[in-house]
Amino acid sequence: MKKELRSKLRSLLASIPPATLQARSRQAAQRLFAEPEYQNAEVMMIYLSLPQEADTTPIVLQSWKDRKRVLAPQLSWESKQMVPVQINNLDTDIADTSYGIREPARGMPLPIELIDLVIVPGLGFDPQGNRLGRGRGFYDRFLGKPAFRGVTCAFAIEEQYVESISAKPHDVKVHMLVTDQAVRRLA
Repeated sequence: MKKELRSKLRSLLASIPPATLQARSRQAAQRLFAEPEYQNAEVMMIYLSLPQEADTTPIVLQSWKDRKRVLAPQLSWESKQMVPVQINNLDTDIADTSYGIREPARGMPLPIELIDLVIVPGLGFDPQGNRLGRGRGFYDRFLGKPAFRGVTCAFAIEEQYVESISAKPHDVKVHMLVTDQAVRRLA
């Protein structure tokens, strides 16, 4: 079931012209900026979007303007863990990995307990806060750590909000979902 839904949502995202996806991502970002979870956050971890994901670039840029500390996940494929690394520049601090993911090439790791808000990627999200990721479990392991006490905010376009996603006990729910159409508090 998850495999079919992943395939369906990947196809949906691939069918959206890049300019349309960017415009809708900017609309979603504007919604996020109005929310207290964003306004009160001092330290944010933000995924670095791929071409067929809701574009997080506007969030990163606005967060710097608002004098927030911005972290991005650096993946350790061997240990299957994420390290939150502070970034200060999208041109010099970021690199494309051999896995096709953008992540910090340099920067200072910060403790997970300092993070106020995590902008979470995913292919789909449901009303119960369940998230359909890419199937590797990096975010579930990271967000499931007892030291993390921040808010998890999914960032997507409206079509990624689906009726139901099957979840396992280790799956971590998101607290809120921001799309180009709405802000929903979920978990």
